[in-house]
Amino acid sequence: MNKPKKIKPIQKIAATFAVFIVLLSVIFIIYVSDYYHADQTAIEAVKMNNNVEISSSNGALIFDPGDTDTALIFYPGGKVEYTAYEPLMIKIAKKGILCILPEMPFNLAVFNPSAADKHISEFNEIKHWYIGGHSLGGSMAASYASKSSEKIDGLILLASYSTADISSKNIKVLSLYGSNDHVLNMDSYQKNKANLPSDFTEIILNGGNHAGFGCYGSQNGDGEAEIAPEQQQSDTANAVAEFCFKK
Repeated sequence: MNKPKKIKPIQKIAATFAVFIVLLSVIFIIYVSDYYHADQTAIEAVKMNNNVEISSSNGALIFDPGDTDTALIFYPGGKVEYTAYEPLMIKIAKKGILCILPEMPFNLAVFNPSAADKHISEFNEIKHWYIGGHSLGGSMAASYASKSSEKIDGLILLASYSTADISSKNIKVLSLYGSNDHVLNMDSYQKNKANLPSDFTEIILNGGNHAGFGCYGSQNGDGEAEIAPEQQQSDTANAVAEFCFKK
């Protein structure tokens, strides 16, 4: 009678590792499949717009007001469908700023923090570049700014903070968040202020919350907004335009 073949230790390790990779892949797929979708407000905003030319290029939506030398590349929040920020981009574009809204892999900017590079090289007519983002998108925009400060004029953080030290970089910074934001970790926000230039601009939107910068419904753990998302986005657009065009 033939003796059963013994499984070698290396084979056991390989089999265990293969099972671990499969389980990890399943968990990742489940995680990234659960995200915030753009709501009907975002869809209607695009239909109603008639002052800004909207197109797509290099995996991003382009919001072009025409005849401008200033642009903003905006990274969407983590696990939020990028089209949820179309209403905000339209409002900012109407202020005379070309807006570029990249679609991120798995709706997470952490997988493509250097997305801005290809857009900066695409628009030769733009002289003043700004990069920004919401929540995790803002932190990834700050990471880009820390490594490529020579390419941009400024950084715009919406309910976000920079974990990278850009305090000595020659860029200006605008930070906005809503007074009713319960998602933004305020301890981390206050701690990481030291990473920003000392003259950075901070604006607290009275009555705003975390999700109000986009149009994707309510967000888990967020505070109750006292102003409509449309108002929060309009106030944000005004602040961004004033920041970008201020001499």
